[in-house]
Amino acid sequence: MARTKTKKAAKSPKNAEKPAKQPVQPVVSVKKPAAKPAPEKPKSKAAQAPVAPVKAAAKRTAKPVMATESPAPKAKSKPKTKPDTRSGAQAEKPKAENQQDKAGQATHDHAMPDLEALTTNTAMLMEEMGRATAASMKPIEEGRAPSQPPEEISDMAKTFGLVVEQLVNDPQRLVLAQTSLTRDFMNLWAGTVKRMNGEDSAPSIIPDPTDRRFKDPEWSSNPVFDFIKQAYLITTRWAEDVVAHTEGVDDHTRHKAEFYLRQVASALAPTNFVATNPELIRETMNSNGENLVRGMKMLAEDIEAGKGTLKLRQSDSSKFQVGVNLATTPGKVVFRNDLFELIQYTPTTETVYKRPLLIVPPWINKFYILDLTPEKSFISWAVSQGLTVFVISWVNPDERQAKKSFTDYMQEGVLTALDQIEEICGEKEVTAIGYCVGGTLLSVTLAYMAAVGDKRIASATLFTTQVDFTYAGDLKVFADEEQIRSIEDKMVERGYLEGSSMASAFNMLRPNDLIWPYVVNVYLKGQNPFPFDLLFWNSDSTRMPAANHSFYLRSCYLENRLSKGEMVIAGETLDLGKVKIPIFNLAAREDHIAPAKSVFLGSRFFGGPVEYVLAGSGHIAGVVNPASRPKYQYWTGGKPVGSLDKWIAEAKEHPGTWWPYWMQWIVKQAPAKVKARKPGGRRKSLADAPGTYVMMKS
Repeated sequence: MARTKTKKAAKSPKNAEKPAKQPVQPVVSVKKPAAKPAPEKPKSKAAQAPVAPVKAAAKRTAKPVMATESPAPKAKSKPKTKPDTRSGAQAEKPKAENQQDKAGQATHDHAMPDLEALTTNTAMLMEEMGRATAASMKPIEEGRAPSQPPEEISDMAKTFGLVVEQLVNDPQRLVLAQTSLTRDFMNLWAGTVKRMNGEDSAPSIIPDPTDRRFKDPEWSSNPVFDFIKQAYLITTRWAEDVVAHTEGVDDHTRHKAEFYLRQVASALAPTNFVATNPELIRETMNSNGENLVRGMKMLAEDIEAGKGTLKLRQSDSSKFQVGVNLATTPGKVVFRNDLFELIQYTPTTETVYKRPLLIVPPWINKFYILDLTPEKSFISWAVSQGLTVFVISWVNPDERQAKKSFTDYMQEGVLTALDQIEEICGEKEVTAIGYCVGGTLLSVTLAYMAAVGDKRIASATLFTTQVDFTYAGDLKVFADEEQIRSIEDKMVERGYLEGSSMASAFNMLRPNDLIWPYVVNVYLKGQNPFPFDLLFWNSDSTRMPAANHSFYLRSCYLENRLSKGEMVIAGETLDLGKVKIPIFNLAAREDHIAPAKSVFLGSRFFGGPVEYVLAGSGHIAGVVNPASRPKYQYWTGGKPVGSLDKWIAEAKEHPGTWWPYWMQWIVKQAPAKVKARKPGGRRKSLADAPGTYVMMKS
């Protein structure tokens, strides 16, 4: 009787409505204990003992009780805790080997889903989907949504239209393109038919070895998914070939078309959809859709966090806190104005090098990329080497800094910091580091100081910095007159550009690494991302003041004025050739933001000796390559003349990080030492490091 009542309760519409009022929690089938069932004694406590906990669990998870009433044979077909994802020779084959096994198709132990759990999870999925939709519609309800489509969409359509127009105007090229695509698909179909009939067939196309999207064995072993994969690759590479070889398209339009095509191709990959990704199908079937419920819940949370726009979850942000386990190097804020805080770090050696070090970080991001965890901190390492380290921590600007210009960032930022260092340390000469756009600002400052006879910076280091923008990479896609004007129109409304805009642009440089893996893993697999300090920092974006950002885009990316000797700052026409001090110019071999070729070319515009060093990896990892745990190598060679490829061919490769090599260069410039300096000298500190400006959120 107890079993009969339980079953009816599970089918009752009233009882089915109650779980919806509970907090949303995905449902997974509750496995029955593996022990042999006791003889049926309806009123016996021993017989009812397994049922009571299951009922309690069902009540907590809003799960129909019917799922616990499965007979013992059905329990064998329920999914395992760790689903079997073996394929090919690794998977257990049935005794009668079929044609699909002969074709090399993986045989996965797909369990039939628990229909009750699947139904309940579907309802929860729809509930979370409604929440995500409501969050995305909020800007419209509040009148914050733009009346026109995003400028990037319009520009992409216009760019593709220009390429198609030129292709149509060349009938011969058009016919060749159509013939090529048709031939490739016919070959693919013929090969797939052979595999379905149990014959061997070589693939028509294979992914790039570095493409990790198709690493699941079933993309190759299963003829259906192999067909989908190859069809995608054929279409993508055909489109890339059309864009690359269509005549009559100017270089900038072709560059934009290639960039936009990469975004579209990455977005439409079959790996991004549940129905066409074998790994996602297995995950969904084995968990009864629980993964989709978790993923949709996180999607709704991230749209709400982005105030109607998706704020992509790349790291578990709950594991990090600035000043607690990031940016923890001891120091004091020794100066503050409305543009920056100056931090001086506490020495850890009895004596220090006489010449202080000033670090000028980018204002597009926060300075603690150079002070992540203690073992990765460049700042902490520099202090341990006996350097007196000062760092500029830029304010996260709002409408109050809207009119702060590039000149202001030089005069009220770098030059003011030099004034404070001289007052605190009594030293008139410093060595300086500039990182990314901070390095561009430092280079502008050096040219200005050379023009006015200011010699306080005696040597300089540039981390992945561009001073010439001829080969500036994919960011030039966003730097034509029309798009810059659109950005300026956006900034006029608020006085600044939202940090999320630049963060999205940087992510788009590597969509298959920085966008879609997180979409799949977080929102489709329902996995919370791994806590990664670098990606936490990457998401901690800052705003850009309107006047400064407009000048930077126009004078550098669009007009390339600095290397041409045409940039005017504070009434001075700048000439990098007048900068005679020693320069340590660090590039990163796989940098997508400041390409190594661009940094290499920029080296020749300085008038003094330039030490060009090439680090392994990219824009961040090439710089943050700690001495205690180095991951990448670096190259040194002769003067940066000729081509980069020739320089690399003749350069010497070194294992480990470049940090000690740089320190030797620093010591060579100024080997004298003095007694260690107390942060701030006699002045009272304003706050402990990392200060207050770094805590400001966008």
